[in-house]
Amino acid sequence: MAPHLSFGADDEAAMAALLERYREMGISRLVALRGDIPSGMGGGGHLVHANELVDFIRRHSGDHFSIAVAAYPEIHPQAKSYETDIFYLKQKLDAGADKAITQFFFNVDSYFYFLDRCQAAGIEQPIHPGIMPIVNFTNLERFAGSCGAEIPRWIRQRVAGFGDDQESVRKFGIEVVTQICATLQESGAPGVHFYTMNQVEPTLTIAANLGLIDTP
Repeated sequence: MAPHLSFGADDEAAMAALLERYREMGISRLVALRGDIPSGMGGGGHLVHANELVDFIRRHSGDHFSIAVAAYPEIHPQAKSYETDIFYLKQKLDAGADKAITQFFFNVDSYFYFLDRCQAAGIEQPIHPGIMPIVNFTNLERFAGSCGAEIPRWIRQRVAGFGDDQESVRKFGIEVVTQICATLQESGAPGVHFYTMNQVEPTLTIAANLGLIDTP
């Protein structure tokens, strides 16, 4: 088990005040993340694990908030093993989270295999697939490299074949991601979480292709 990383009384008071402000604003859903460790910190002891954050929210706010946590079908890049990563996911859910949202992926089989292993580990909460539309492929490659998400070779090859034709990249990305989402829907995924990265139009087009909204 990872060492317990605590935070001080001043931090607790500030976080409790923030939760109360969220409640007053009518916010009812939260995503509880540890977040990236600041450069140069090296995992300093004042940072908390996500399961501790979930526990804190539950202790201070009861059941007011619906809480989601992160999951990694292709496994967190800092995880020691596949099994330990699922173990820590279960800790977050056992601490009071209602569901998990995955890191983005393009390999549907990795998601469903991950669900099977989570169920075998006793996880019963829904795990929503996270999907990122292909818009800026250079940025996508950078994100994928930092979070351990695999971009299949065939996608890389197709995008490379378009050269500087960004409109063809956009159309290809919408086609591919629409098919991924359709496969997830048909195979029983509990819903899809889109990482829009402030690019709403591709997501709206994909949602319309899936019949989730009227054509934008």
